[in-house]
Amino acid sequence: MAVDVVILGLGYVGLPLAREATRAGLSVLGFDVNQALADSLNAGRSHVDDLTDEDIAAMIGSGFRATTDEREIAGAAAAVICVPTPLAEGDGPDLRAVTGATEAIGRNMCRGTLVVLESTTYPGTTDEVVRPLLEKLSGLTAGIDFNLAFSPERIDPGNERFGAANTPKVVGGYTPGCTDRAAEFYGRFVDTVVRTRGTREAETAKLLENTYRHVNIALVNEMARFCHELDIDLWDVIRAASTKPFGFQAFYPGPGVGGHCIPIDPNYLSHNVRTRLGYPFRFVELAQEINATMPAYVARRAQNILNEAGLATNGANVLLLGVTYKADIADERESPAIPLARDLHGLGAKLGYHDPHVDNWQPGVDVVRVDDLHSAVAQADLVILVQSHRDYDADSLAAKAKRFFDTRGVTRGDDAFRL
Repeated sequence: MAVDVVILGLGYVGLPLAREATRAGLSVLGFDVNQALADSLNAGRSHVDDLTDEDIAAMIGSGFRATTDEREIAGAAAAVICVPTPLAEGDGPDLRAVTGATEAIGRNMCRGTLVVLESTTYPGTTDEVVRPLLEKLSGLTAGIDFNLAFSPERIDPGNERFGAANTPKVVGGYTPGCTDRAAEFYGRFVDTVVRTRGTREAETAKLLENTYRHVNIALVNEMARFCHELDIDLWDVIRAASTKPFGFQAFYPGPGVGGHCIPIDPNYLSHNVRTRLGYPFRFVELAQEINATMPAYVARRAQNILNEAGLATNGANVLLLGVTYKADIADERESPAIPLARDLHGLGAKLGYHDPHVDNWQPGVDVVRVDDLHSAVAQADLVILVQSHRDYDADSLAAKAKRFFDTRGVTRGDDAFRL
């Protein structure tokens, strides 16, 4: 059966995209190599934070279906690749999922198909990796027999204001005609489409967005260290600077950066510059160095807080609150809570954790999940707020705790130590 689009990769990017397409009346097929995931979706169960089981049921009611049979790709007018691109050894992207999805399309695509890569990667991937594979396996020519484009994903998990439909969609085609075709496709269910000169510009736009955040987060993370030493309240500094109506955007320090985008994507650009041009992208590499050391810095601050109270970190009961990389979601990818837990464990701390979104956390060291939040907070030698979920009344918890270390700057009273 012919469909308007097949979306390859049904994770936090592909599934919200599929929902918006079905909402707009497009017929959508989801493809994934994970049979258990496909079965779960077909049974109406969601596995991503931004979609509920009711959302999946509505999609199924509109004709959505998940499959692991690549032969069904042949019936799609468009194919969109939304698979993961984790870091490979050497800080470049691991493209195995991208090439696997591309090969599945190439073996089954028909003349006139639109193929779009959304997976974040280094500039040149669409033209140098995806296009040759598609042409070799299909016997068709990009820009003539089929259309090819790159459109970076801009999903922000947990964002209640911006989603796939109202976040502007950047598209860059292999040819101007490919750009037109991709823009027309996304224009059916995305409010605003932004065209670039080509695929490389679209690929680099995504990396610039995340590198911008990465570098500015590193700036305030480094400021947090010397402001603490100089007895300057950085949170108050940022509040004051934020009153300037132009030329400033607030970024905030924290225990480290997490998720797929910020700690990962800028490395693709840095790796590409080093590989192709032979010199470093120094801003990115310095930012990575600073942000990567924040968990260890937080552990040292925790050690100092305990020392000042006459307690050794070795044998101290330390409770971590919030272990996801972002507030109010269940996503643990690259969460700074993981290296923080390992650093504290290395100092001899006895670790407990609480997170309303995570039932079974495994950071690679011994950690006990606590269910009674308030009792655990009162009993711990030190409580560290790692992620500020809305479920936590930080000031109230800080008042109950013997010692409370706020790494997110959300407390307002004098009961907490702040980063």
